Amino acid sequence: MTTDTITQDRPVAVIETPKKIWITAFIFAFLALLCDGADLGFLALSLTSLKAEFHLTGVQAGTLGSLTLLGSAIGGLFGGWACDRFGRVRIIVFFVAYSSILTCALGFTQSYMQFACIRVLGAMGLGALYIACNVLMSEMVPTKHRTTVLATLMTGYTLGSLLATLLAGHIIPDHGWRYLYWLSITPIVLSFFMHFMVPEPASWKISFERRARVHAQQPAVKSTNPYREIFKERRHGVMFLLWVVSTGALQFGYYGVSNWLPAYLESDLGIKFKEMAMYMVGTFMIMIFAKIIAGMIADRLGRRAVFAFGTIGTALFIPVIVYLNTPMNILWLMLMFGFLYGIPYAINATYMTESFPTSMRGSAVGGAYNVGKVLSIFSPLTIGYLSQQGSIGLGLLVMAAAYFICGVIPLLFIKDRLFNPQKAD
Repeated sequence: MTTDTITQDRPVAVIETPKKIWITAFIFAFLALLCDGADLGFLALSLTSLKAEFHLTGVQAGTLGSLTLLGSAIGGLFGGWACDRFGRVRIIVFFVAYSSILTCALGFTQSYMQFACIRVLGAMGLGALYIACNVLMSEMVPTKHRTTVLATLMTGYTLGSLLATLLAGHIIPDHGWRYLYWLSITPIVLSFFMHFMVPEPASWKISFERRARVHAQQPAVKSTNPYREIFKERRHGVMFLLWVVSTGALQFGYYGVSNWLPAYLESDLGIKFKEMAMYMVGTFMIMIFAKIIAGMIADRLGRRAVFAFGTIGTALFIPVIVYLNTPMNILWLMLMFGFLYGIPYAINATYMTESFPTSMRGSAVGGAYNVGKVLSIFSPLTIGYLSQQGSIGLGLLVMAAAYFICGVIPLLFIKDRLFNPQKAD
């Protein structure tokens, strides 16, 4: 054990997780988020096929993205609380299996309503996994490597999107969209092995045992609402609200772009499906590189500066794609966009988890991120509506404004490294 003075509070013991254990945990968390990214990619890449199969309007198609965000937000709110109550690893194991089964079930749906209902339920796992995986790794990885590791972890999302793109490019044209969703049952094997191979973080165990002792000594005291606990101290309440607005704007922009960018390339710019898929592959590969580089720089220069660079840079570059694209430069524009687009999610998890103490971290991060996600559920729907009025590109410009808001708030109001997740505070 060592001590760490990352905050101005009294020094608290830092529990160092053996390298072998946190690397094993990282592999499983990475694969869990890869499955998450593939799941989101399946919807975006099958959207055109779903519109044709179920005779959907642009608004109905956009609603599927919004329903995904709604389910994800509900799952994230529950998952954040459940992480604090039951453990980080247990929640990952449960929701990997849960998401696998319900996403696979989408391939058997016979109507728009069936697809929409199962999508809401299945998406709950997406929100819970994002919170649980990031909190788990933030509590296992040393401070000096934390952003690099968590940024690399977030490349799992991008690699999942890349995998989904490659699979869709080969499967949908020849076999249809249903086969894509049936493949989603395979990650259930991952949950089985993780249950036996990854322990809970030591800082969570100590914090949980402290709360259990207090409850045993005072059995008449009822369990408190975790979100009420957040607002007991003004600094935690203010931080929670700042992150609600910032992550709401981030997700409004991110999910709007990720849901509709393939359709924009295919419908508005007239790019053929297989060619569009390869453009997206290039974008995702650049995003992976950008996330790792951003994490390394953030460990040296700080989370705030890199996060602001990525979000504001993305906001400024979206109009370039919309107004300055040509058949000759669209590939290069997509590659440059992918670099900027990948940075915010590389930094967001570390930045947020270091903003709250261990005892409330899961609830605070899960709450702020997913209340923000609730605010973003109208993002895909907004682009769907604007696509009927004119162009998908007009909706993408609205996403640019959201990215700008997302970057300015932390730049002005949220400091780096307020708490060390390896402390059992």
